[in-house]
Amino acid sequence: MTYIEKSISTDIKQEQVILIGVINQDQSPEQVEDYLKELAFLTETAGAKPVENFVQKIDNPNPKTYIGSGKLDEIEEFVRLNKIDMAIFDDELSASQFRNIEKILGCRVIDRTNLILDIFARRAQTSHARTQVELAQYQYLLPRLTGLWTHLERQRGGIGLRGPGETEIETDRRIVRDKIAKLQSRLEKIDKQKATQRKNRGKMVRVSLVGYTNVGKSTIMNLLSKSDVFAEDKLFATLDTTVRKVVIDNLPFLLSDTVGFIRKLPHQLVESFKSTLDEVRESDILLHVVDISHPNFEDQINIVNQTLREMNITDKPVYMVFNKIDQYHHVQKDEDDLTPAGRENISLEELKNTWMARNNDPSIFISAKNKTNIDRFREMIYDRVKEIHTQRYPYNDFLY
Repeated sequence: MTYIEKSISTDIKQEQVILIGVINQDQSPEQVEDYLKELAFLTETAGAKPVENFVQKIDNPNPKTYIGSGKLDEIEEFVRLNKIDMAIFDDELSASQFRNIEKILGCRVIDRTNLILDIFARRAQTSHARTQVELAQYQYLLPRLTGLWTHLERQRGGIGLRGPGETEIETDRRIVRDKIAKLQSRLEKIDKQKATQRKNRGKMVRVSLVGYTNVGKSTIMNLLSKSDVFAEDKLFATLDTTVRKVVIDNLPFLLSDTVGFIRKLPHQLVESFKSTLDEVRESDILLHVVDISHPNFEDQINIVNQTLREMNITDKPVYMVFNKIDQYHHVQKDEDDLTPAGRENISLEELKNTWMARNNDPSIFISAKNKTNIDRFREMIYDRVKEIHTQRYPYNDFLY
């Protein structure tokens, strides 16, 4: 049994956690509030309980403690009085910041990247995913060895402690670099195998589901392919790319369900999950799935688009799939009315006439859970796949 597996199976009490964010020129108060809500969801996904949020407005992070001494004293008092196990910062910390903050607060400290890596470590099921996550963990660990040595020395399970290494010798930079090299070599072999698998699929049209994490991609995958891909209302339920052959009206194509994106996605994960994301690069069509019921779905759309640009995936036809319309409510407010704004359901026809449809053409509105508008969704996919298939096989018309 690996260390990761042992730590997961260990029966430990639910950790009490505080969340810390900063308002600066790049992050407005509204954005920080949304970021901390997502950080709380990440924390719950990892198995801990968020107890309180702390926010400070600073122009530039303190190089020693990231936030100011006054705010740290306030947090230290709360940690002491409420027996808090851990503090999670929404932004990345340096090795010295980890060390200094832990000394003041008297509890463990991790950052958003550390938390996401921990969730990936828990979610990784296959050898490929575990190798990718382990590589990302070591890459994150290497520049922080000095500050994180005390973390590794007293490993006993819990969030942020499922990472690689348990003993002092494994914190040696040379050993960590050697481990990174071995993992990279292992991944290169797996990448070649994955590339060969993709080539062996022939010239079938490839469609990939992309989108923010927890928007319903796996549910859509199950619906279209009639398969049983793991789907759960938690972040990063899917790590490995799942590929299924789908047939609509005798027209076959390959459908891929990929890992979800998230804001501030650790660059170590983007790099180590390169082969997983190659499935997206080699797709003919991207179905960008959006959770329309999320209050900040527009930001999520922008984050996915930005991530695709960073991956140099800008030449693919993209279809916007607005999912979860059964949970979407339009905020209705009369400008002259002083009463609080009300919320009302909006019909499918009304959705088609909104700015969401006008600004995101082509697009479709569905509920994968309730199977609303799924027939039209299938028709849309069929029409585009058929178009590409006909271009690729101009004389192969037996399907039609």
